[in-house]
Order: sequence, then C-alpha cells, then structure tokens
Amino acid sequence: AANIDDSPLGLRDRALIELLYATGARISEVVSLSIDDFDRDNGVVRLFGKGSKERLVPVGRYALAALDAYLVQSRLKGAGSPAIFLNTLGRPLSRQSAWAVLQGAAKRANLSEHISPHTLRHSFATHLLNGGADVRVVQEMLGHASVTTTQIYTKVTIDHLREVYATSHPRARG
Repeated sequence: AANIDDSPLGLRDRALIELLYATGARISEVVSLSIDDFDRDNGVVRLFGKGSKERLVPVGRYALAALDAYLVQSRLKGAGSPAIFLNTLGRPLSRQSAWAVLQGAAKRANLSEHISPHTLRHSFATHLLNGGADVRVVQEMLGHASVTTTQIYTKVTIDHLREVYATSHPRARG
C-alpha cells in the first residue's frame, strides 16, 4: 500500500488494502463493513462471514492508522451511507471496485504475479502461522468452520520449517 498517494481516493484505497491484509477478511466482508463494525478503541472490526457468522478480528497499527486517515481526512461526510468504504458517488464500494483497487495497486507496484484479495488473505494466514500462531486462532480469525480448511496454510509453514532446519541445524547440513 506504500505506492498509493495521499489523495482522498488514495487514502481510501490504502485503508482498504491494509485492512484486507491486517484482518485476513474476504473482500465481501470488508466492503460490507459499516462504521459501527469498527471499534477503534479496542482495535477490532466485526466481520460477518459466510452464513452470517459474526467474528471479531484485531486490526494492526498500520491498518488502524490507514483507517483513521481515511475516515478523518477523506471519507465523504454526510453521504447517507453507514458503509466504511464509499465510491466517488458516496455509495458503498462494490466488491468489483475493491478488486480493481487492489489490481491497480499491484500494477503500480510492478508485481508480476496475479494478486487478488485472496492473496492477502493467504498472506495473513501464512504470516501468522509462520510467526507461531496457533492454527485454531487463525481458524477463528479467518472465519473457517473447520480447522481442516485452515490447515491448507500450514503446508507453507512446514516448508518454511524444513528450510530453516536445513540451513540452521548442524547435522542437517552435513
């Protein structure tokens, strides 16, 4: 999100991308967020996942700062919509428009691989697991009904563990 300018739309786009990565939320969950779903004091958002299941997910400091900048400096005031993310007409941002925001940021960053909202969700889960988070905690934050779904992300972690082992353990290098 570093390659996004500080224009009103740039602040919105940065907040959107930071929130996607910080929470591991699905794109549909983020675009449906309302102001009341954001608890700034506790640093959490309330997400409504598949089957209208509700969950609270912490928001990191980068996403909090981006959300604060957007909400205070550039979100259309009095637009009549409770949605956090608005388009230029003051209406809730669509899933397709949010996807286009991410695609535009990836293009400006000269990222060669395909980047999607799910890429950020995958990165969120993988980075938490690589950092030592319990798979069941990650399951809760992702809103997965089954831990089996979350365990897809542990393969990357196991590969990372093998790599660290192979390069760090004296008997593995022999």
